[in-house]
Amino acid sequence: MKRAYAVWRGELERLKGSALYREEGVLRTPQSAEIVTEDGRKLINMCSNNYLGLSGDAEVTRAAEEAVREWGYGLSSVRFICGTQSIHVELEKKISDFLYTEDTLLYSSCFDANGGLFETLTGAGDAIISDELNHASIIDGIRLSKAARYRYKNNDMADLESKLKEAEASGAAIKLIITDGVFSMDGNVANLRGICDLADSYGAVVAVDDSHATGVIGEKGRGSHEHSGVVGRVDIITGTFGKALGGASGGFTSGSRDAVELLKQRSRPYLFSNSLSPAITATTIKILDKLGADAGLKNKLAENAAFFRSALRENGLAVNDGVHPIVPVIVGSERAAREMAASLLRRGIYAVAFYYPVVPNGLARIRAQVSAAHTEGQLAAAAAAFAAAKREIGM
Repeated sequence: MKRAYAVWRGELERLKGSALYREEGVLRTPQSAEIVTEDGRKLINMCSNNYLGLSGDAEVTRAAEEAVREWGYGLSSVRFICGTQSIHVELEKKISDFLYTEDTLLYSSCFDANGGLFETLTGAGDAIISDELNHASIIDGIRLSKAARYRYKNNDMADLESKLKEAEASGAAIKLIITDGVFSMDGNVANLRGICDLADSYGAVVAVDDSHATGVIGEKGRGSHEHSGVVGRVDIITGTFGKALGGASGGFTSGSRDAVELLKQRSRPYLFSNSLSPAITATTIKILDKLGADAGLKNKLAENAAFFRSALRENGLAVNDGVHPIVPVIVGSERAAREMAASLLRRGIYAVAFYYPVVPNGLARIRAQVSAAHTEGQLAAAAAAFAAAKREIGM
């Protein structure tokens, strides 16, 4: 056996022995508030990013089918060769209008949007100041830049200011602050007002990954910048279509016209990845039109999230006071989190354990996620199942 295979197998055995090994559940149904697994079990789904319930929506599915007939299955090209259809340009304009920004470009995922952001817009002599709980795609994207890197404590404005002072003292030409709009493991919203105030004081650029916020929070569902009252003060927004906006795939970077134009010229994931599929492109246009005309789904989601938090508390579980449909139930150890997920599964609830390296050691959790598609009956059943699982594992 080649030594590499022995090393890889050894690492896999170590993961299995430490309760860190992950297995993928297989579904036999479309994504929905209720799903059927490969073994035939019908379960209430409490771990999907399907916030607005659009992933398996019949109207959305029909729009995708129509788009394939009109625009084809794929483009077999990158954007700058022969991979730009009029619907790509239309979607970019729709996103800009939806987010109140100057310009937008599309990516195959938000991971790619973040991967192509920092090395394009910053370099040697610049500084990137990043929240410690930012998504892995941000961390990986920052590694590609030659800029100096600073990390500040989660949502800690005093620590952010100290890092800005360090960057300024070093003579950084560009200072770029990057944060998740909503932190995916806790559901808490970034203090964008505080961040923008500091950015103004130190001449910094503000970038926000709003993957868990677009379509979800804000008066009109525009995201964390609308929720925080800083529309027009955030320079760059990255996001995804893979969560609230239909749940397929695809991402974007939106914001300053100059930043977007430079990304179109030099961002490697944009230049060297296939164009976003016509089905996703055209369908997302219809979804944005729907959300722009009617906030009903966003409002229903907010009502469901509040109901679920209340139901969990009534069942004796401590949860945060957030407004976001991510509702984490902190368990502690990796093994206990897996035991709770297994207990929930036996009670008809599909919810996945999150543990290191996704979250820090000792802060393993079940991240419950609410959808506008859930009924109050489903959410009440889920809350009762959490309480029973808590008793079962002796938490």
